[in-house]
Amino acid sequence: MADTAFYCTLSHEGILAVRGPDANKFLQGQVTCNLNYLSDSHTSLGARCTPKGRMQSSFRIVMVSDGYLLAMASELLEAQLTDLKKYAAFSKSKLADESSDWLRIGLSGGDNVLRSLGLELSATVDSVTHGNELLALRLSDGRVELWIPAAQAAAVQAQLASQLPEAPLNDWLLAQVRAGIGQVTGNTRELFIPQMINLQAVGGVSFKKGCYTGQEIVARMQYLGKLKRHLYRLELQGDQVPEAATGLFSPSHTSSVGEVVLAARSETGVELLAVLQSDAVLNGNIHLGSAEGSPLSVLDLPYTLDSDREIQR
Repeated sequence: MADTAFYCTLSHEGILAVRGPDANKFLQGQVTCNLNYLSDSHTSLGARCTPKGRMQSSFRIVMVSDGYLLAMASELLEAQLTDLKKYAAFSKSKLADESSDWLRIGLSGGDNVLRSLGLELSATVDSVTHGNELLALRLSDGRVELWIPAAQAAAVQAQLASQLPEAPLNDWLLAQVRAGIGQVTGNTRELFIPQMINLQAVGGVSFKKGCYTGQEIVARMQYLGKLKRHLYRLELQGDQVPEAATGLFSPSHTSSVGEVVLAARSETGVELLAVLQSDAVLNGNIHLGSAEGSPLSVLDLPYTLDSDREIQR
């Protein structure tokens, strides 16, 4: 599945554009990542929070000549656009839904295909390359996002199809689960603070950038170390993929001990990311949907949490 070479359309996400002379100043006060670290050759993950530090959205952000493009779950885009426009009223920034202006393709094992398109992409995580109006972004596990202007979509997709098999979105999401990259969806909007999905561990939170909405709560959780819920990767037998926000339970607790963040079918069952209470993980007796539901086993993530390293961004 996710370990083979393939391409797939990233149909689950849309693109919110923020363009104009004040785009940097405006967004810098809205998002968790530091826009000053972005460039033509560097992208980032990030999130937008409520004043209480709860994530309204998470995204992949790319710098373009006149602003920024944010790829996020499609069902979040309209609400985020409406809300951001209220804050941008006195800013020289133009906000728009540009989902229809781009085709976004996920590539696994597709570097040779990139070269055939005239794109040479560094192996460095979060690197970006441009060419022929295309954008290619390197993800943490080596996969690539290819952003194609709508006018070139049919031609480029045909070229991809001649060199790689097309895979269902599930295979891309499975790779995302295995990379330990959580994502806010409509079901989990305002449910988690960034550290609950380990966003700070994958470069999506800056603790040196200064103020942004929700910054005080996010920083307090990082420096005081009181957070008891984190992102874990788990395995479930069967082929029924649970929806995001499905509760997880432990017989030793009287209420839910966590929620599903992202899930996909694997070769042997289902793999998922979930925010869980740390003590429930230590007990090792976790079930889906109820205390009597299907049991889950904990798998490794490809990174470790290191608060000293995380606060250097």
